[in-house]
This record gives sequence, structure tokens and C-alpha cells, in this order.
Amino acid sequence: MTAVVEPEPTVPISALEHHLYCPRQCALVHVDGLWLDNEHTVRGTAGHARPDSGRERWERGRRVLRAIPLWSERLGLSGRADVVEVSPQGMVAPVEYKIGTRHGDTAHVQLCAQGLCLEEMTGQPVTVGFLWFGASRRRLRVDLDADLRARTLTAIEEVRAWLRSGRLPPPVNDARCRRCQLVDQCQPELCAEPERVSAYLAEVVGCVC
Repeated sequence: MTAVVEPEPTVPISALEHHLYCPRQCALVHVDGLWLDNEHTVRGTAGHARPDSGRERWERGRRVLRAIPLWSERLGLSGRADVVEVSPQGMVAPVEYKIGTRHGDTAHVQLCAQGLCLEEMTGQPVTVGFLWFGASRRRLRVDLDADLRARTLTAIEEVRAWLRSGRLPPPVNDARCRRCQLVDQCQPELCAEPERVSAYLAEVVGCVC
């Protein structure tokens, strides 16, 4: 009897930034399929109205393509770029829109993953991308160098491992939780203290774990 080989799960590009911010949040969204909006996600959706429009135009001498589907067969990635800019010389660069201000560099990995997809799709090197921060109206250049590529490849495999396992990572239970729209579903304070769960089960349910 021939064994059935399950295909490797495709990693959504959007999952990478979720994973680097909080692996448990990433798994709740991409493994359990949970999603709830809060003020931050609603503002983010509103701030993406322009790049989500799909309209193209010329800006600063570059052709600007919006809401471009992306994929990589080699890396098992799929997603979408807010914007892809094409220079007069034909060089392409992804542009990721963020509604707020810069917080760390997790978005750099998401941007790099978009660049890796574009390299495979176009057959040409993609060495730079840009982050646009709506709150400060600043545009940040991000070099897609060897270090960032290595970090991105590691994140892709970490997310794929959680997708493959179907399990939830442990909660972080720190300051990040207060801003998370899934805090009630995650229950970080409770899940971070398994002895409390065991005591509850023993007392109320009569189950000793």
C-alpha cells in the first residue's frame, strides 16, 4: 500500500509579521482561523484603502502597481503586495503600507518575503523594498540583504512548522497582550500558569492532570 504524503502547508506572507510579533497570535489566526477587529485593525484596514484599490498610476517616475498577488513555489509562500513599484529600467521593489509608526523591524521580514516572491516571479534580483508609515508619513528604505533574507527564511520555516503541527505556541503574557485583539481568546494569564488550570480541573471537574 502506497503511503499518502501530505503536501507541505503554504505559508501566508502576512503570517510572518504575526509570528515575529507573537507566535501564539499567529497560530490563533492561521491555525485556528480566529480573527477579531479592534481599533488598531480597523484603522489598518482603513489605511489600506488606497493600496487595496488595485489602481495603477505613475508616481515619481515609477509605475505603481497596487494589490499585486505574490507567490513562491520554491519557498511555499503566497500573499499580496500593497504596492509594487517598477522603475523605468524595469527593476521592481515592494512597498508595504503601515498605518502607524515604526515599531521594531518585524515588518522588514514581511517585506523581504514579498521581495523573494517577486524575484521568483520576475526572474530578476529584488534588492530593496520600502515601508510607508502613515502616522509619520515617512518612507523607509529597506535593503533586502543576506542577513534579512536569512532571518526571513527562518521565520518561514518556523511558521510552517506550527501550521504542520496544528498546535498553539505558549502565550507570551507580557505588554504585547494588552494591544492584541485576540487577548480574550488567547487567555495569556491563565495559559501561562498551567498549574492553575490543573488545580481548577482537579477541584471542579475532578480530573487530575
